[in-house]
Amino acid sequence: MAPPRNVVKIAVQMRDAIPQLIQLDQAKPLAAVLKEVCDAWSLPHSERYALQFADGHRRYITENNRMEIKNGSILCLSTAPDREAERLLWGLQSESREGRREALRHLLLLAPDLTFAREVISRDGLQRLGTIIEDGDDLGEVLALALRAFLELMEHGVVSWETLSIPFVRKVVCYVNMNLMDASVQPLALGLLENVTLSSPTLGQLVKSEVPLDRLLVHLQVMNQQLQTKAMALLTALLQGATPAERKHMFDYLWQRNLRQFIYKNIIHSAAPLGDEMAHHLYVLQALMLGLLEPRMRTPLDPYSQEQREQLQALRQAAFEPEGESVGTGLSADRRRSLCAREFRKLGFSNSNPAQDLERVPPGLLALDNMLYFSRQAPSAYSRFVLENSSREDKHECPFARSSIQLTVLLCDLLHVGEPCSETAQDFSPMFFGQDQSFHELFCVSIQLLNKTWKEMRATQEDFDKVMQVVREQLARTLALKPSSLELFRTKVNALTYGEVLRLRQTERLHQEGTLAPPILELREKLKPELLGLIRQQRLLRLCEGTLFHKISSRRRQDKLWFCCLSPNHKVLQYGDVEEGVGPPTPESLPEQLPVADIRALLTGKDCPHVREKGSGKQNKDICELAFSVSYDHGEEEAYLNFIAPSKREFHLWTDGLSALLGNPMGSEQTRLDLEQLLTMETKLRLLELENVPIPEQPPPVPPPPTNFNFCYDCSIAEP
Repeated sequence: MAPPRNVVKIAVQMRDAIPQLIQLDQAKPLAAVLKEVCDAWSLPHSERYALQFADGHRRYITENNRMEIKNGSILCLSTAPDREAERLLWGLQSESREGRREALRHLLLLAPDLTFAREVISRDGLQRLGTIIEDGDDLGEVLALALRAFLELMEHGVVSWETLSIPFVRKVVCYVNMNLMDASVQPLALGLLENVTLSSPTLGQLVKSEVPLDRLLVHLQVMNQQLQTKAMALLTALLQGATPAERKHMFDYLWQRNLRQFIYKNIIHSAAPLGDEMAHHLYVLQALMLGLLEPRMRTPLDPYSQEQREQLQALRQAAFEPEGESVGTGLSADRRRSLCAREFRKLGFSNSNPAQDLERVPPGLLALDNMLYFSRQAPSAYSRFVLENSSREDKHECPFARSSIQLTVLLCDLLHVGEPCSETAQDFSPMFFGQDQSFHELFCVSIQLLNKTWKEMRATQEDFDKVMQVVREQLARTLALKPSSLELFRTKVNALTYGEVLRLRQTERLHQEGTLAPPILELREKLKPELLGLIRQQRLLRLCEGTLFHKISSRRRQDKLWFCCLSPNHKVLQYGDVEEGVGPPTPESLPEQLPVADIRALLTGKDCPHVREKGSGKQNKDICELAFSVSYDHGEEEAYLNFIAPSKREFHLWTDGLSALLGNPMGSEQTRLDLEQLLTMETKLRLLELENVPIPEQPPPVPPPPTNFNFCYDCSIAEP
């Protein structure tokens, strides 16, 4: 007879003792189970002991997580977390450096466990670690272990970063500012200051005032990737916490110190791989850099501003002077105003008063900045653009000002200017670090592209919106290629002509739609079950390979990783934590298991419990799109295994695979695309022999029956 569902067969081991094979009754109190285990080994005072998972991070078994114990689990008997915390904290006060080092090592091993962390924190463990950090008697391994343990304990969120004392933060700042320091200490100190800056505005101001930007630049130039990454993390945290005016001042100073050139040459184009965390910080840096344009983008032109009126006149004079001056010499004021109004219309403004065109926000004054930059940095191209279109017929001229205003809006939209930074995105463009005034330079390339596309389309004023749609597609496709320099961007975007865009559209349309002839549709319907089975098989194989997932809190992006995969027999999900930089573990080494038979349902997006806990802020939108959970039987209760996919593709693959395991249809966008691609390929293969043969929309008519049915074939007659 099968054992009750709440009874699991496990092994319990202890040093220098023969392991026990027991049947654990999950309905029995944990204290009673401990008493039985201790009695079997003749150990008194069972309250002094606790059970831990033998694999992984050796987490303590509590009443809250005991349902994670599955058949075949291996546990070990160890000291209770309260007594172990007391012992290790006592060891931190040892006069022997070796004793303190050993206590810190054991503390660091157990710190990821929440139960143990709470015991340490409740016994003023953070204060004791803070004392070691503040004293700074040992600037080597002991200090590094203390900092790492302090960070691990704070990661649980039991204590707020805002509670840290000013002297403590100042001491950590000293470690960052020191020249001669152990290589393992400064990355930890920088990571601690990053957390402080992101979590506490008050302490963030202290960090900003105490850590010079020059010091961070020194750390960025050290050929230590971990130190570089943590220095960049603190730099982006300081920039995020600054006011717009402070941020502009900081960027001006950093660019004067050639930070942009260093990032472009020594980080982006380094021989070593960039790393996900560094890519994220470069994305944040790019977003903050482009965010400096937002005030100009949100500010309309002031018709009463003398400076802005002079800028508009400079724009007109750059296009039509000195010819305009010679023509206008000696004319009356009214005649001169009429001439200026006509030239502004030739320049492409919709109104004789150009201020009315620039009242729209966005792009506001940013469009004027772009036009002025183009006229000053590329005067010959600017004059050629304006004069070439002035000489065309009215309906075929490309209006420079109107195009510039709309193009500025388009670029701000494509580059997400003014939008909040994502917590996990890594989508930065290298060319923005390879060029000063990158946004204005990009505009100069784009406005010349627009004129070129206008001529290729032979457009008129009525086609303005169509031209802008094509230009948007040209820019978006080229930006998606992430060109490494502005020159490479210019080459690629100019190669993407209007004819090439049409060809790509046609190819994509044929790829997506295929033919609509009824016989082909019928053939596709017959092929679908077989191809869906093939996709299902691929999804399950992908789950068997496994994926590394990030652990992401509501506060910030985390570096911790865990791995999950499906067993080869498709009966168990195996998972566990892994260290950063280590390759995917083998399924046998993963400590946790979830039987597929226990899974109730698959949840995605806002239905996931870990997404509901985070709230609905704008910065959590990308996390919501990548979140999915598996609900399963946890005794008599329902529990969840929560995921944040590393990419949209991985989200589709995992949700499809889990749906297939549960016998549900695979409804992701990736499945639709894969099925369409396979159907198109298979249909083309089946129709190879019918190439250039038109397939009729309707089947051919059935011929009428013969007039005489008196015909047969006598099989008994032998052939001569």
